[in-house]
Amino acid sequence: MSKAYLILENGEIFEGERIGSDRDTVGELVFTTGMAGYTETLTDPSYAGQIVMQTFPLIGNYGITKEDFEGKCALKGYIVRELCETPSNFRCEDTAGRFLKDNDIPGICGIDTRAVTKIIREEGVMNAAICSGISDEELRSIKSRLSGYKASDVVAQVSRSGISVFPAKGHKMYDVTLIDYGAKKNIITSLQNLNCDVKVVPYDTPAENILAGCPDGIMLSNGPGDPKDNSYSIEQIKKLLGKVPVFGICLGHQLTALAMGGETIKLKYGHRGANQPVKEVYGCRTYITSQNHGYAVVSESLRGVGREIFYNANDMSCEGMEYPEKMCFTVQFHPEACGGPKDTGFLFGKFIDLMRRNK
Repeated sequence: MSKAYLILENGEIFEGERIGSDRDTVGELVFTTGMAGYTETLTDPSYAGQIVMQTFPLIGNYGITKEDFEGKCALKGYIVRELCETPSNFRCEDTAGRFLKDNDIPGICGIDTRAVTKIIREEGVMNAAICSGISDEELRSIKSRLSGYKASDVVAQVSRSGISVFPAKGHKMYDVTLIDYGAKKNIITSLQNLNCDVKVVPYDTPAENILAGCPDGIMLSNGPGDPKDNSYSIEQIKKLLGKVPVFGICLGHQLTALAMGGETIKLKYGHRGANQPVKEVYGCRTYITSQNHGYAVVSESLRGVGREIFYNANDMSCEGMEYPEKMCFTVQFHPEACGGPKDTGFLFGKFIDLMRRNK
């Protein structure tokens, strides 16, 4: 492997070895704490525009299996401490290194990921570059790109361009329209397993077209980027709320809050991993959840409009909202998690119950 460098926006440089594509890249550097589920991380569209660093030191030990893909790989770059190129797993179809090459994703290994994680936790999320050279001229060029980088139009990049229909696994009971802002495959699978036909539509589908299909319910998917950048989608959600039951996940949660007149903020370093503790507001349960987001809903901005139903036990940020008068509830975490805990899968049942009562 050839030499490569990770350059942070704050000026710090880490030397390592090149993995994946040989090209240089710039993106927003984030870390994820999952000990497993790296295949799901690599194929999660919500990481569009970001360089993802795994805090668990060994990645690739069980290889890559296409059945576990959540979507199309959209990362800007990938960072690991140690990359295993000799996986041991009867389901293995490929190695993580070849997957990165095949998908043209630049990466770096052999750096102190613990040290980089501590920098992000202390200073916050920042832009970074993975490159092959650090001459004075190259550094000047990279620093200019770092200061000017912002992930933009990322929802448009990862949303599908046409309509797809996925039939229920059993006897069809409900028709659900899923708006694809970068939807993970397992959201569709979870609905299919609950006797739903799922029509997946692009992010920019007009509300009138969605309602014309007479769905029993509407799902608002996860997705990448700053929720405030999606003004068109927010306006369409305003037209949908109150018409049929709505369930929003991750970006869908944030867009719904903005559609209801609420606010969102950028977190210092976000929540990314499969071990985020979430507590009930009106109960005593704590759930371990899978999450991937850098923004949060400000629950106080929705006082009198909706009510907070979950919060993060680590930083008290909002993890779920309910809008009873609009037949709508949303969560920040991923109840459909495949590469993580499934403690909150019951929320799909809550959505089914909403549709049953509205029929």
